[in-house]
Amino acid sequence: MTPTIIVFVLLLFIGAPVAVVMAMSGLAGGFSLGGERMLGIIADRMFSGVSGFLLIAVPYFIFTAELMNQGGLTHKLIAFNNSLFGRVRGALSHVNISVSVFFAGLTGAAVTDTVAIGKIMIPEMKRQGYDAEYAAAVTACSSIIGPIIPPSVVMVVYATLLRDISVIDLFAGGIIPGLLMALALLCVSFFLAWKRGYPKQAPTPFKVALMSFVVALPAMVVPLIILGGILSGLTTITEASGFAAVYAIVIGVVFYRNLTWRKIWDALVVTVRFSGVVFFLLATSAVLGWFVTRSGIARDAAGLITTFSDAAFLQLMLVCLLLLVIGTVMDVLPALVVVAPVLVPAMIQLGFDPLHFAILMIVVLNVSNVTPPVGMTLMTAARIAEVPYERAIVASLPFYVAFIGVIVLLAAFPALSTWIPSLL
Repeated sequence: MTPTIIVFVLLLFIGAPVAVVMAMSGLAGGFSLGGERMLGIIADRMFSGVSGFLLIAVPYFIFTAELMNQGGLTHKLIAFNNSLFGRVRGALSHVNISVSVFFAGLTGAAVTDTVAIGKIMIPEMKRQGYDAEYAAAVTACSSIIGPIIPPSVVMVVYATLLRDISVIDLFAGGIIPGLLMALALLCVSFFLAWKRGYPKQAPTPFKVALMSFVVALPAMVVPLIILGGILSGLTTITEASGFAAVYAIVIGVVFYRNLTWRKIWDALVVTVRFSGVVFFLLATSAVLGWFVTRSGIARDAAGLITTFSDAAFLQLMLVCLLLLVIGTVMDVLPALVVVAPVLVPAMIQLGFDPLHFAILMIVVLNVSNVTPPVGMTLMTAARIAEVPYERAIVASLPFYVAFIGVIVLLAAFPALSTWIPSLL
């Protein structure tokens, strides 16, 4: 175990890519277990890490999101949500959050949400008198709902790493937590808008609101296609993701008529790049996961957790704190592939429901996406808003406190994560 830890810490310290860190750590661990005869297993583990049929859904989900983004879907969703909140004080702040809920059913990636919505909403919020750092904070914090409300690339990766939970259960389990996070953000948004006197907008006439709904409806059907097909059992996740991509092309070309061949090509390029990163991470994480299983690290981790407290709730809170700390220095997917093979078996040994802990882990790691010093979504939103990162951090604190409240709620009441999957 010691060579693995040394290699892991050393490579991480010098700034090596996370995938390389995991591959070399697993290689060192395998060599320490059985010498050269163990090295032949490494290639087999890497292949098995990316050979699952379920993983075909990952590039399809990414491609669908990019097609919707290239096709101008964001403008339609914003127009519809603006018609709902227009007359309320701080309308654009609330629209920013509600659009992210709709967008979550299309992208499943936080940074994609930040860029797509932020490039439109942040300049408009600044123009109407909102603080630039507040516009960045609300955009970044609402974007992390994307990987929690299904479909979610993060959940597909999780189901591939730990195959004791189906991705269908993960999708179903993320619905209530994602909506709770949106509700918490809206409560903070309403309070800050009232306290700071953010502007109202003119009421939207009913005919205009109805027209914006009709225009946005074909795009809003995409999540229903994906989730309806999967949860009803009519399609597999891979089939639903493929059909969603074809549907996105059809409505972009035929209905909205602004999806050109050039934009489709650009969406394909982004898909290949992002998928390559995801698959490389999965291949190398399989090596480290194999070593974790063989070495008994998970058992040792379970023993370490019990030394701090015997109370289940406190144990969960300690693990959540650890995940937040890890998330401050690593992005969501790398953090997930590093810690999940160790923590999940340990928590199952301690008697925790695997689905409950899976959803809690995904929520916490996504909250860490707005936690400095890394905080990729917050950093991206700050760049779009053209404000110093430090000011965006301060502006995000009220939303961050709301997220912590949701995490505590999810930890205390497992049914919030397991009730909908139990109905299936």
